[in-house]
Amino acid sequence: MYFQYSSKVEELQKELTAFMEEYIYPNEKVYEKQLNAEASRWETVPHVMEELKKKAREKGLWNLFLPDSELGAGLTNTEYAPLCEIMGRSLLAPEVFNCGAPDTGNMEVLVRYGTQQQKQKWLQPLLNGDIRSCFSMTEPDTASSDATNIATSIEKDGADYVINGRKWWSSGAGDPRCRISIVMGRSNPHAPKYEQQSMILVPLDTPGVIIERTLPVFGYDHAPHGHAEISFTNVRVPEENMIWGEGKGFAIAQGRLGPGRIHHCMRLIGAAERALEELCKRVQYREAFGKSLSQQGVIGEWIADSRIEIEQARLLTLKAAYMMDTAGNKAAKAEIAMIKVVAPSMALKVIDRAIQAFGAAGVSEDLPLAALWANARTLRIADGPDEVHRAQVAKLELKKHQINV
Repeated sequence: MYFQYSSKVEELQKELTAFMEEYIYPNEKVYEKQLNAEASRWETVPHVMEELKKKAREKGLWNLFLPDSELGAGLTNTEYAPLCEIMGRSLLAPEVFNCGAPDTGNMEVLVRYGTQQQKQKWLQPLLNGDIRSCFSMTEPDTASSDATNIATSIEKDGADYVINGRKWWSSGAGDPRCRISIVMGRSNPHAPKYEQQSMILVPLDTPGVIIERTLPVFGYDHAPHGHAEISFTNVRVPEENMIWGEGKGFAIAQGRLGPGRIHHCMRLIGAAERALEELCKRVQYREAFGKSLSQQGVIGEWIADSRIEIEQARLLTLKAAYMMDTAGNKAAKAEIAMIKVVAPSMALKVIDRAIQAFGAAGVSEDLPLAALWANARTLRIADGPDEVHRAQVAKLELKKHQINV
């Protein structure tokens, strides 16, 4: 494997980096100020966000995640990965480029598995950035790390499906622009284990859909995006809202989560890079005990370890992306599982060192480090906890060395 980026990707890297420096970093505090100035953080979106999205679209930095050349930039996973890393340097950036989760995953689902009617009604507004969406899979009353536990029911009733259940951590559902949820539930309880689940489109204004609350993450409410707990009580939607077909939920999930994990991991690498940069700047001008922090022995070890760990995580993530592009998601499942363990843990260590270098300032909201750390910590759970991915890697490794007794 030779990770030489094409001239197209190199040019996009330059354009994205320039955009980040000119527009994103200077407006992070502006966004927060506008958000906090509103009477309700959940009813409006800071106008600076729409201004930034307009600029990004004008510059052609829009829907870069989609491999479809007509709808997106036509990039492979390996080509998109370094761009995703740049966006990961700011929690504000992914949405600005219309490359933020869960919209990216939902758009990919509709591109791959949606009907023409579904694409026209929901995909096109998402591609345009006119609406946002959420993904409702995790449930409060079941161990969702084993998705076969999902209890929300999707029952056929004439020309409709009726949904009953409760979901939580439906990221994005708090946003006033969120119009649609992809809901995963059990439609065929007597089918084979991995054919019991389906995914269906549920407009959030459908009777019986109630957003019960939004859940903060380490004290961050992530308004107006948010992470919602949603109840579905006798929610009735037409049969044409079923995605692909009954029993296809697991197959869709595998197609959705593979690229999503590449995106998450590369964004974490970007966050770690920014943290390391901030650390290096800080320790050169901050003095303690008569010399700069950079001259304190342990600080050098922090910097060296951080660089080593970032490079290791990046190479493994690029390998996973390359394998997905060349051999398919199934062949890359071990690598995908490995990066999902490696990248969040790496980012947490690097960001934590930067926080330590800044002292009390590091845990404040004056710097992005605390928010980046909180986001990285959630990704040891989201899209499957570390333990599940480790179990997958171990199972595949043991299979290579099977002993016949």
